[in-house]
Amino acid sequence: MEAVVIVGIVFGSITAVCIVPYWLRTQERIRVQETLRAAIESGQPIPTEMMETAARNINVRPPPSPSRDLRTGIIWLGVGLGFIAMGIALGYEEPESTIPMIAMAAFPVFIGLAFIVLSFVNRSKD
Repeated sequence: MEAVVIVGIVFGSITAVCIVPYWLRTQERIRVQETLRAAIESGQPIPTEMMETAARNINVRPPPSPSRDLRTGIIWLGVGLGFIAMGIALGYEEPESTIPMIAMAAFPVFIGLAFIVLSFVNRSKD
């Protein structure tokens, strides 16, 4: 029973860390939009600070670029190399854990390599 509670707490906290910031940002956007809507409907002038806040909350994603792809690829490659290093380190105590960790590292390594190749392919198009 205690193991179930511990597992629930671990996964619940991971979920909370991922979902709560998104939910808070969404609530802030809703409040800003309601305030702007009320100001526009009543005919009041909108302060520049309010417009800057609204523009920041739009959260426009920048267009893909070769440098962005290269940066993303290097990060994924680092994650994969970290898994490999962890597998090698765990292999000193438990030799059977090295191969599964290296196999698990293949996914982020190949994602990283794909992003790096994409950055060079897109660079030649520009």
